[in-house]
Amino acid sequence: MQHETPSLSKPRVAFLLLLSVSITLLFFWVVKGFLLALLMAAVLAGVAHPLHRRFTALFGGREALASGVTVSLSLLLVIIPLLLFLGVLVSEAVEVSKSAGDWVARQVQQPGSLKQQLEAHPDLRRLLPYQDEIITRASQLATKTGSFVAEGVAAGAMGTAEFLLMLFVALYAMFCFLKNGKAVLDWMFAYTPLSAGDRKRLVSTFDSVGRATLKGTLIIGIVQGGLAGLSFWMADIEGAVFWGAVMTILSIIPAVGTALVWIPAVIFLALDGHIGAAVAVGLWCAIVVGTADNVLRPLLVGKDTKMPDLMVLLTTLGGLALFGAAGIVLGPIVGALFIAAWDLWGSAVEEARQSISTPSAGVG
Repeated sequence: MQHETPSLSKPRVAFLLLLSVSITLLFFWVVKGFLLALLMAAVLAGVAHPLHRRFTALFGGREALASGVTVSLSLLLVIIPLLLFLGVLVSEAVEVSKSAGDWVARQVQQPGSLKQQLEAHPDLRRLLPYQDEIITRASQLATKTGSFVAEGVAAGAMGTAEFLLMLFVALYAMFCFLKNGKAVLDWMFAYTPLSAGDRKRLVSTFDSVGRATLKGTLIIGIVQGGLAGLSFWMADIEGAVFWGAVMTILSIIPAVGTALVWIPAVIFLALDGHIGAAVAVGLWCAIVVGTADNVLRPLLVGKDTKMPDLMVLLTTLGGLALFGAAGIVLGPIVGALFIAAWDLWGSAVEEARQSISTPSAGVG
């Protein structure tokens, strides 16, 4: 009987593996609609963990109370203001789309006005042969922008219930991760052959990049977009909040970033005869907004994980395409885990080589 046990265990192990894989696929199919909310909850829990740890000590080790207070503060200080800002942003996006359409209509009805504006500036006279093309392209852009904004508003209205459900799932998951995060991680890693050092490195990479992205990419982007948007508001450019939000997103692009918006805005102001405003906006954005990243990033990111600019750009854009707005955070985390996983594999290979070469060296 003792010799039969291993042979009998093989079908059992194979069946249990097949069963586990099958149920895992079924489980994934059931919860796949909530994966994005769970990922964002994990990132927020990692970022808020230091605050949660302080509350736990303050409340005498009561994890549930500390987790509830941390989630409540996140809701009041971050999520609700963000939702209010998005409401203002959507309203201004509609106004910008309408204004663009009105401008194009005026240029079509009075084609001589654009010609006069171009002739008034020696540097822009070279564009005179292309004025019809400029109007056509602007009309197409305005039409597409208007359709995009209208569809976005309609989708937002239809998806309100779904959004609220996702928000509830994310907040509840954040509460659970804060309360039982260590136990969940230990349970997950228990089925892997990773060493304690490997586990610690992966978890620290996840937390560190999450903090670096939120503090670096998001906060610096908000500062740059806010400062540039402020100059737009001072120059009486319509939709300053909208353009500030656009520049916040574009700030992830190294070197150019916000300049993709404020340089055309400066040109537009100059064409419209507001030379002083054009010079002021140009100087403010070039000097103040342009240097904000260099000043703030070392202070905010500090010792958190840093990645090459190209990797940050690619993973952020790819994350936006795959996850939507949450991809600004999730994309760089995926890129950092990619680097960390291959570094761990390289370390394991090097350790294996050393373990093989050491005995042979001793024999020699």
